[in-house]
Amino acid sequence: MSGLDSIPVRVDDGLQKDFRTDNLAPVLRQLEQALADLAETGAESTIDLAAMPFSERDERELRDLLGRGEVSADMDAFGPTEVYETAYSGVWFVEHRNADQCRLTLHIEVTRMPKILMTPQGDVVDALARLRAALQQETDSQEEVQ
Repeated sequence: MSGLDSIPVRVDDGLQKDFRTDNLAPVLRQLEQALADLAETGAESTIDLAAMPFSERDERELRDLLGRGEVSADMDAFGPTEVYETAYSGVWFVEHRNADQCRLTLHIEVTRMPKILMTPQGDVVDALARLRAALQQETDSQEEVQ
């Protein structure tokens, strides 16, 4: 038996969930500039929190600091998506998950309306065609009754 056998071994999953990076303050400054740009010029922006080192603790603190506003939406498109406006108008959290509830993306969108909530033009055109067809069918069936 060697002296190494007396050294205790602890298996760690390698993930530290309760630590801070140095990125919370820069994200807040970036957010401040993005909100100023939206207010002054209408320029929209997105901050991708997954594109930088950003811990679970950083995220909790950011969410606590920004709070939650009155507007939210939950969608199910290739997995659940949660969108909510923070207590700061124009600042939105947008989180996409897959069907297994694994996070795919986490963004902060600085915009008047997140893009995922806007109806694509093609969908509007399709909806108009379907509505017109339904109205025509209703008109045709009323004419048959008379």
